Amino acid sequence: MVRPAVGGGPYAGRVPARPSPAVRRAATGEESPVARTRRARRIAAALYDRYPYAHCELDFDSPLQLLVATVLSAQTTDVMVNSVTPTLFGRWPTAAALASADRAEMEAVLKPTGFFRAKTNSVITLAQAIVERFEGEVPARMEDLVTLPGVGRKTANVVLGNAFGVPGITVDTHVGRLARRWGWTQETDPVKVEKDIAALIPRRDWTMLSHVVIFHGRRTCFARKPACGACPVTRWCPAFGEGETDPDTARRLLKFELAPGAVLPDPPPGPLPDET
Repeated sequence: MVRPAVGGGPYAGRVPARPSPAVRRAATGEESPVARTRRARRIAAALYDRYPYAHCELDFDSPLQLLVATVLSAQTTDVMVNSVTPTLFGRWPTAAALASADRAEMEAVLKPTGFFRAKTNSVITLAQAIVERFEGEVPARMEDLVTLPGVGRKTANVVLGNAFGVPGITVDTHVGRLARRWGWTQETDPVKVEKDIAALIPRRDWTMLSHVVIFHGRRTCFARKPACGACPVTRWCPAFGEGETDPDTARRLLKFELAPGAVLPDPPPGPLPDET
């Protein structure tokens, strides 16, 4: 069930709570580890409330499909990947079939995603390794996944968390950017960012945390002009004010299902933290 966002959306006219001086000092490194953990978990809780429907936005029916789709998502959108994978997996449904695929035929299928020749080579090489080393089945352990060609910790965590139910933190562009904006880490190396986030958030929540942070980065907390005035985590964000703080103007910046006039999912986006 869905409902339209009328009258400017669910957050029309709400004035966000401003962060305290103590939170603003977090950006300078003056925050204690205990305070940082407490603040990070409050941010996470607010995001769980805002995006209760957050999920992996790549369509898949098996670990193999998710692994291949994640590899294809480089330098393109999940929507674009989802537009080609039904044809891809309909034509080559198994690792063995992908491994022996005709390159020209696969290139034609993958062309809309960009860099289609390199991606065709990546898919075929990856599938061959799965067939040769894992009997055609995607392994369910980090130490095995990262030995596959083109698979790093980010891709492995996507597959483990969403196809196998093994908690993992997916440090993509959005997760790394927001973790630094929130003062959770000062690192730029994804492996170090993952380690710093893991120290703040309970392991059982790692996969859902990845989803809600990615959703937030795509819908509200943009790189160049975050919609601070329509953000549910402002009271704990040391970067509040980097973007638009006026609630009405910020609301117009929201994207996807949060955009004014958009169709909201069920459950709908959650309330701001100060809404009772």
